Amino acid sequence: MRTSIARRAGFYTTCAVLTVLFLLPLAWAGWASLRGRPGSGQASGFGFGNYTKFAHFGEGLARFAYNSTAITVMSVTFTLVVSTLGGYAFGRFDFPGKNALFLATLAILMVPVATILVPLYELLDWIRLSNSLLGVSLTLTMFQLPFAIFMMRNSFEAVPRELEEAAIIDGASSFATLVRVMLPAVRPGLITVGLFAFLASWNDFITPLILLPDSSKHPLPVATFNSATQQFGTIDYGALQAGVMIMAVPSLLLFIVLQRQYVAGFTTGAVK
Repeated sequence: MRTSIARRAGFYTTCAVLTVLFLLPLAWAGWASLRGRPGSGQASGFGFGNYTKFAHFGEGLARFAYNSTAITVMSVTFTLVVSTLGGYAFGRFDFPGKNALFLATLAILMVPVATILVPLYELLDWIRLSNSLLGVSLTLTMFQLPFAIFMMRNSFEAVPRELEEAAIIDGASSFATLVRVMLPAVRPGLITVGLFAFLASWNDFITPLILLPDSSKHPLPVATFNSATQQFGTIDYGALQAGVMIMAVPSLLLFIVLQRQYVAGFTTGAVK
């Protein structure tokens, strides 16, 4: 009895300490975005001056938020569609070179993103997609597909084959089986992949910085960096923290809403 109580106390204590460690940087960023600092939007005291300054920087907060939303929506959509079809093929069908192709897909994870951004810029320019939100979303999708396909393949493999066989016996085609039977069964995996794709696209900095020379098309991460950079290399930390908090809110809300499905996607998809 005492051992059980001690273990439970140790577990909750560890969880409390980890919670504080993870939330402390976010709390500090929120405090710094409201605190007054000479030369910032909030010169003294506490208030929303830094947020006001950031909202009126460059093309305005609405424009930057639209760019981030457009890139993220397209990237998440492309990732979910391609990874679902690819995961279904790898998880349910046998074809020549299946394992080699899957390993080649996973090998993309070992390629540093920054090393191929310049060739990708040239490629996008050749297909007339340079300096476009669509080009950035396609690039982000390519970087996210290896992990997404891996997750979806494991999610499909975790579904009992009897469900698929019953649908085929009833006359359903492979595509109909995927849509009507398999997708509802792998919903946690889809949410996990979608959440990862959202976080990667929403918070990515280096890809749009290189591929979008037009400042009016910059997403929030790049706009936050530019708004914090002042003359002679000085940094407006108030505007920087305000931008960080604005970017963090959608990610936090989405994770809170989908956390149960997110955990289920890892336990039933990544671990068979």
